[in-house]
Amino acid sequence: MISKNKVFWRFLLLGFLVGPIESCSQRPPLPHHTFSDEIRLKTTPVKNQGSSDLCWVYALLATIETERLMVGDSVNLSPIFLARCFMEEQAEAAFRQKKGAEAFSHRGMATTALHLLHRHGAQPYDYYHAYQQADVKALEKRIKRLISNGLEKNIAASEFRRQLDELLDEKLGFVPQFVHMLGAEYTSAEFGRSVCLDDEYEALTSFTHHPYGERFALEVPDNQFNSTFLNVPLDTLMAHIDRALFAGHPVCWEGDISESGFSFKDGLADVLDEAELKKQSDNTLQTLRQREFEHDQTTDDHTMALVGIARDENGRRYYIAKNSQGTDNPFGGFMYLSENYVRLKTICIVLPKAAVSPFPM
Repeated sequence: MISKNKVFWRFLLLGFLVGPIESCSQRPPLPHHTFSDEIRLKTTPVKNQGSSDLCWVYALLATIETERLMVGDSVNLSPIFLARCFMEEQAEAAFRQKKGAEAFSHRGMATTALHLLHRHGAQPYDYYHAYQQADVKALEKRIKRLISNGLEKNIAASEFRRQLDELLDEKLGFVPQFVHMLGAEYTSAEFGRSVCLDDEYEALTSFTHHPYGERFALEVPDNQFNSTFLNVPLDTLMAHIDRALFAGHPVCWEGDISESGFSFKDGLADVLDEAELKKQSDNTLQTLRQREFEHDQTTDDHTMALVGIARDENGRRYYIAKNSQGTDNPFGGFMYLSENYVRLKTICIVLPKAAVSPFPM
């Protein structure tokens, strides 16, 4: 959703920094492109997050799935398992700390999903996906009512947890006690450690209100665990993405999709044309990113897994993103994000440390 304030600042900032650009209402339909893939990593089937705000879970797990596939280990993970763990944590904290229903949300970041995986483990998709299309937003409303009623009636914390578990079992299904795979039996925690080690991934961002080379807690509403990100210059961030993909490592991308140039229906995302971008110095692009971030023009709207690089018929560069909004677009649910779009609209990335080090920051 784009606020009036967001629209105002977008026209003001882009008009000042990059000259005349077509407004949202004037922009023509996105053109058709023919793409040639330079690199495309292996992926599991595209999943559908439905009406939920769980893209951060789907994208992080898609990133891990591709990382495992690229080393010859086939794994397909359950987003709804981590979503359930998160909702349990959020609801119990809101109840025990007397913060009320408004403190509960199922929104998060890729780093949130990493924390949950390290704390609770993982489940295979085939073990816990029967309720994949559960209406998570409706479930959120039910949980909020449960929190409010529990606080109003001053019930015991143990009774609240019993009611919460009962509701989650009803709407999401029972969590299997063990995972059986390749003749071995795992708990959720053990299975999680088998697919992702605690210190396997790095989180990067690129903004100028903190020093480069230092970590800081990214100031976005969905950073509920106050995860820290290593701050690097924009060119370094882009170089990390390229280096990772060409080395066979996926990248979990978080950024803004409220632009008129983002269209899931067309499978495309673009902001500025190539000629306009070339007029800008790297410093100006970093300044533009910063101003749009500070004026809520670049917000943490969506998360996807970058799994490749391609060029269109004119030689322009795009990143191939595995989305989680179903398969109903020309690319079976995948999207092509222009290099311009990724440079300007990225909030942060999460990628395997094997792709980051040794490499200059």
